[in-house]
Amino acid sequence: MIKPHGADELKPLFVYDTEKHHALQKEAETLPSLLLNSAAAANAVMMGAGYFTPLSGYMNLADALSVAENMQTTDGLFWPVPVVNLTEAAEGIQAGSRIALRDPNVEGHPILAVMTVDGVETVAGEQIDTMAEQIFGTLDPEHPGVKTFKSLGNTLLSGPIEVLNFSYFQTDFPDTFRTAVEIRNEISERGWEKVVAFQTRNPMHRAHEELCHMAREQLNADGVLIHMLLGKLKKGDIPADVRDAAIRKMVEVYFPPNSAMVTGYGFDMLYAGPREAVLHAVFRQNCGCTHLIVGRDHAGVGDYYGAFDAQTIFDEKVPADALGIEIFKADHTAYSKKLNKVVMMRDAPDHDKEDFVLLSGTKVREMLGQGIAPPPEFSRPEVAKILMDYYQALDAK
Repeated sequence: MIKPHGADELKPLFVYDTEKHHALQKEAETLPSLLLNSAAAANAVMMGAGYFTPLSGYMNLADALSVAENMQTTDGLFWPVPVVNLTEAAEGIQAGSRIALRDPNVEGHPILAVMTVDGVETVAGEQIDTMAEQIFGTLDPEHPGVKTFKSLGNTLLSGPIEVLNFSYFQTDFPDTFRTAVEIRNEISERGWEKVVAFQTRNPMHRAHEELCHMAREQLNADGVLIHMLLGKLKKGDIPADVRDAAIRKMVEVYFPPNSAMVTGYGFDMLYAGPREAVLHAVFRQNCGCTHLIVGRDHAGVGDYYGAFDAQTIFDEKVPADALGIEIFKADHTAYSKKLNKVVMMRDAPDHDKEDFVLLSGTKVREMLGQGIAPPPEFSRPEVAKILMDYYQALDAK
């Protein structure tokens, strides 16, 4: 199986040893507490689950700036996005202390992790702006990622963490949330060698489904990891439980047996376009995937990124030896009325726009809200039914 990024084996920061876990939980209850923001909590979950191997904790300011500007830490580890614990509430916290990190997303704010604080640094406004501009490619306050990042605070706490639970992801999505450790184990149990990952924060329509089939066939892959984001999204995005139900139904009906795994990971969407695509590649390698599908406007939002910027970043800014995983570059995919099948648009040069079944997200949303199923060339009827029920319930409220 493909090696994890920057290590010979996964380095999950979750404390699996029962005795040690119990002792750490007991210690944590005596420590000063810090209530994390959702972004820092998501970083802890990803480190706990092994997705962010080989990181041992939150980055210091020098590493965060170096990663933002050069996509590598000060000691040369390739990494695309700073993994930080920025806060506004660091009063009394000093370097050398141990603190309990509390979960902002679960009632009662249970202890999520214990942190040994190596550094407490004040981040200047210009440094926050520098990082935001490098990560997101813009400083537009309307960009949801920029808006979130610039609201986190200007005190940066760095140091190693030991993770005690996986926040709400394991309890809310018991059938879907999986750690990188669990995914690697299942890939091994299935006997898969070549595995292609498909990233999604949305339900999968017919074009997405066919793209997975195309990638699996063209790469001669054993299977597809359909890997959905389960964390915080922007307003208007479809919630994870609805997305999960729709994707599971599609796989059940339209995928051959043992050709797809439906799983999810606990992270908040960054909407960082190209940089987030590279992050997706890093943690899919840590999952044991050999390939990642990167399509049109991968991890994008609005008009902030060019249609294929998330593909060209791998050619232009990712060193050839930085990653073990390979990228499957996909074009916009749609149903061809001429050929009576879903194709990538680049593979149909004799087609005009009118030769494809194309619907805007707004139009699909309107149809579903009115109880009108999109055409079967666009969306499988079983998937459309789940989404119609959701949108009609939403509109009824």
